[in-house]
Amino acid sequence: MHRATCRYRPKLPCLRQQQIEQAVVDLSLKNPELGADKIAAMVRRGGVRVANKRVRQIRLDECLTVPPPGKKVSRRGVSTGRLPQKASHRSHVWTWDFIHDVTVKGGSFRVLSVVDEYTREVLALHVERNIGSGKVREVMERLIVEHGAPGYIRSDNGPEFVARNLQNWLAENQIKTRYIEPGSPWQNGYVESFHDKFRRECLARELFYTLSEARLVIGDWRRKYNTVRPHRSLGMKTPAEFAAMHPHRDKPVSTAA
Repeated sequence: MHRATCRYRPKLPCLRQQQIEQAVVDLSLKNPELGADKIAAMVRRGGVRVANKRVRQIRLDECLTVPPPGKKVSRRGVSTGRLPQKASHRSHVWTWDFIHDVTVKGGSFRVLSVVDEYTREVLALHVERNIGSGKVREVMERLIVEHGAPGYIRSDNGPEFVARNLQNWLAENQIKTRYIEPGSPWQNGYVESFHDKFRRECLARELFYTLSEARLVIGDWRRKYNTVRPHRSLGMKTPAEFAAMHPHRDKPVSTAA
């Protein structure tokens, strides 16, 4: 018998197999964002026993696989100075970061915190609905006029802090930057410790109905923190008292715009 005259009889899938495949295809088309393991769990929830491996194979045969998300590469700032382990004098190292809260009438707001690591003095708590790199620069310009420029500034890699225009402006004012490693908040421990106190002693105890009320209450709390609240790390002195004992070192203030 010639081979061309002989055929294998195709084996048709059984009814249960067809039901499984149809359920996998239907759920995959209805939920195109879900992966094979989640689709398998949904099929089993419908009373059909199927293994994850079988679901993966069906989706592969039907070209229904979901490509894995690409790894997001976050922007990172370029550190321009080797930061000392500990600030040795006033305005040696400043640190800044954001903390978030909401008003009762709706809407979130951000607070830009700037802290002197040596004196623990809170130089600014700027409250706005949105704070970009331009506003960060405005706040910094005002602080330099009031306190002089710091030697270093420590921050995370937030987009407001790594913006090119802000980095260029800091370089013009001879302020060296030090960006912590992504996902390492302990490297910015001073501001994280301050935010813990700020949250417990102010934000978690107050209800802000409007943004204006939040600015007023937070401003009053900053004055209390600097002039009334004693700090164990400062020998039970307030940051203002400790700062008065350690005047600024002679350092010209840059006027670069």
